[in-house]
Amino acid sequence: MPRPPDIGWQYGTMIGGHRHHVKCNYCHRIMIGGITRFKKHLASKRGEIKGCEAVPKEVREIMAHHLATRKPRRPNKRRRKTAEGTSAAPASTNLGMESDASDPDMIDAGQEVLTFNEAEVHSQRTAEQQFEVGTRGFLDAFASIQYKDEQDFMPPRATDIGWAHGVMVNGDRQKIECKYCHKVILGGGISRLKQHLAGERGNIAPCDQVPEDVKVQMQQHLGFKGLENCSIQQTIEEYNGDAPNATSTSSIAPSYKRREKDVNEGNSNKRKKADMLYIPQGLALPKPTMHLSFASQENTDQADTAVAKFMYEAGIPLTAANSLYFQRMADAIAAVGPGYKMPSYHSLKGKLLSRCTTELGEFSKELRKSWEVTGCTVMVDRLKDTAGRSIINFFVYCPKGTMFLRSVDVSHIETNLDDLVDLFESIIQDVGSRNIVHFLSDSAPWYKAAGKVLMDKYKTFFWSVCVNHCIELMLKGLCEMDEVNGTMTKAKKISQFLYNDAWLLDLLKKNTEGKDIIRPAMAQSVMDFLTLQNIFSFRGSLQQMFTSNTWEESVLSKQKLGMDVKDIVFDLQFWHSCGKIIKVSEPLTRVLCIAESGEKPSMGFVFDAFEKAKREILLAFDNQESDCLRYLELINHVRDEFHSPLHSAACYLNPSIFYNSRFSITNVIQKGLLDCIETLEPDLTAQDNITKHKSFYEDALGDFSRPMALRGRETLHPATWWSMYASDYPDLQRFAVRILSQMCSMTAFKRSTYINDCVHSSKNRIEAATLNDLTFVHYNLHLQQRQPVATESKCFKNEEHDLISPDNYNVGDWIDDPGMLAMEGINLLDATPIAAIDKVNGNLVNNDLVTN
Repeated sequence: MPRPPDIGWQYGTMIGGHRHHVKCNYCHRIMIGGITRFKKHLASKRGEIKGCEAVPKEVREIMAHHLATRKPRRPNKRRRKTAEGTSAAPASTNLGMESDASDPDMIDAGQEVLTFNEAEVHSQRTAEQQFEVGTRGFLDAFASIQYKDEQDFMPPRATDIGWAHGVMVNGDRQKIECKYCHKVILGGGISRLKQHLAGERGNIAPCDQVPEDVKVQMQQHLGFKGLENCSIQQTIEEYNGDAPNATSTSSIAPSYKRREKDVNEGNSNKRKKADMLYIPQGLALPKPTMHLSFASQENTDQADTAVAKFMYEAGIPLTAANSLYFQRMADAIAAVGPGYKMPSYHSLKGKLLSRCTTELGEFSKELRKSWEVTGCTVMVDRLKDTAGRSIINFFVYCPKGTMFLRSVDVSHIETNLDDLVDLFESIIQDVGSRNIVHFLSDSAPWYKAAGKVLMDKYKTFFWSVCVNHCIELMLKGLCEMDEVNGTMTKAKKISQFLYNDAWLLDLLKKNTEGKDIIRPAMAQSVMDFLTLQNIFSFRGSLQQMFTSNTWEESVLSKQKLGMDVKDIVFDLQFWHSCGKIIKVSEPLTRVLCIAESGEKPSMGFVFDAFEKAKREILLAFDNQESDCLRYLELINHVRDEFHSPLHSAACYLNPSIFYNSRFSITNVIQKGLLDCIETLEPDLTAQDNITKHKSFYEDALGDFSRPMALRGRETLHPATWWSMYASDYPDLQRFAVRILSQMCSMTAFKRSTYINDCVHSSKNRIEAATLNDLTFVHYNLHLQQRQPVATESKCFKNEEHDLISPDNYNVGDWIDDPGMLAMEGINLLDATPIAAIDKVNGNLVNNDLVTN
């Protein structure tokens, strides 16, 4: 532990139990180099490390004064000797951390490490301790071979692997020149050079000239040492506290008491430090968890197989491997080391579930605090479980994040307006009617009726249909048109043919550079049109595939289904119809992408996005309204169901749209703005202030005219822009921020069939309470992963996926088996190329196709 007297530890946190790694409590940056370097970071002392941008002014002044008046301590010159007292230990035997001569605390830390090694010399090493020393020796010995001939460019007795790739400048080990980019690294020693070579960001810029093999070697080296140090520190902490895993408590106690007696009798500060890090012989030191690259391939394969068998036997969906917590689980187990016992069924159902529920409850409390400022959107997510029950999952969105609130079985009440209103009212009371700005649901008649009843009753928020549901209705309407339906059927025939034979799928991906033609999405109708757009974009690749010698020489090219699919691929009318449909669907899917912008509020952009979509459709048909009239009528009809005054008011309040030269205030926008003022702001004085002060916004006066405000119109989110530049008009500012902080589409979220089936099936109160906690944890853990702003629409799947997996989204009729080939009676799946797949390497080795 760090020495309490040092003032710096009041503002930083030690990482991994090492004095060398200090995390700033203000900017959360991790410094390597000891407490003195960290204090320079707080004091913003330029030249050595980047100053903290978040540190309070008074703390910065305290640190600056402390550093200015602090007397530098003389480094300890005593050298550690071996048991025989004749040879000195190599400088690299430091548990993976390099000393920083510019930092007195680093020198003391190095002495603590040396005394620990001295204690090891005078004690009988266990097999595990010998393994650790042997491994470090192996790394150091391996490194010494590489730079044996470069002794003149490195410090005496230096055996660290990093010296093979850098040289000292003027004999100063704190000034090291990289051999590849020739950058001179000041301060931090050889550790910073290794981070520079490994590409670790945060303390130094990565080297852009380092060879890939050296970069990988440095990453492996740093990763191994970090895990090794964590393992040793964990063992020490377990011993100093309660060590339930110790092999023999009785054998530890006498040994420790003897050491304690020696320290009390002696006056050596060195011995006291050795005792602090002393590990008694009775306590087995676990082997350090090695980096994956140091493990044998056989051990890695065994670990992979064990994970796979668990997934297969337990029936866990394979998409669980995409979870953020999958790798975190593996890392946590590896950090504990061999012998870790997995939690039992009762632990998972009991104390661990309770711990996670409490943790996520705290997360939910933090979100609730922000609702007063930004307002929130209540989302009513309706679904059917496998038992046919109607389930509603309630979510609450705010810019700080989305939280799962409750799951309710509404099978017996969803067609009863009064019961549905009572349910929604209980949610409103839980969230707070003054906190709600927007209430979202789908367009089911009873839900629409309940939403309007609640709007009339409370008069403090707006109800509307979510945007993604409206887009789905528009796309479904398109599919019902004869031309669109016929074209979609032909496109699905191509996909079904290609995705039901491994040889054909391999041939397809060779022509599309490994890309799939199917584009998964959360909704079936959305996926249909995204996939049609993909097929249209791969037109040339598909035609090239069906004219290749490989295809022509195959048996499938002579079969009826193969010939039918080829005819579709070369049918000009099919491609003409595809292009015409995409002119309508593509602008609509772009609206959906804007509405489903991850955790970024989309309210300020949707109204304008719909207007742009209609203009793009009209422009795609050369402004011939008669050619696209039926499409525009469909869009306008559905949009009338969706529109809310919030959308038009948010468009007016979005500076990137309002200040655009093409924008004009229409009657719809004006009325929407007035409706929002009267509904969201019940205070009459505040209403008058908003209507009076909005002219300053319209004319860009005051802070709205600042150069930063002008630049921020396009670069800042609208709610952020208002919070920064409207402080002179607090009522108008609050009004704008609350509107622009809302979402207008449901959270795109794949529902867990298992969770939804279980939570409403139990008739036991205790079991039901446990299942409710499990549902709460399940959804909120998933939502926590979504907090960073997404770079792509969440309604489109963008993680690794297997289209043929049963766990996938709505791809069924695009990959369904087309059945038996007509005429010949040959099943498509039975048509297999002769030795088509090399069983060893998985390579395509023959293109001749025969039947089994």
